[in-house]
Amino acid sequence: MSLNKSELVSAIAAKAEISKADAESAINALQDVLIESLGKGEAVKLTGLLSVERVERAARTGRNPRTGEEIAIPAGYGVKISAGSLLKKAVSA
Repeated sequence: MSLNKSELVSAIAAKAEISKADAESAINALQDVLIESLGKGEAVKLTGLLSVERVERAARTGRNPRTGEEIAIPAGYGVKISAGSLLKKAVSA
């Protein structure tokens, strides 16, 4: 089971006792802040919940699974998401 964006908006609106429009605006703002911060190389940490950071990936050699041909994979960036203590506790119970 998973929660899609509209279900998340509804759940946040009910929990915070705000309108769905306000909840959606808050989620969109969080998304914008995450994108902007990670784009600048800044980590975003919600203590106890999660942390999100940009990580560098070194250039490496990969292999095309279909042909077995080696390919050069350039250096780049990825995103690392780490669960905080509250999330870890919620899933272990």
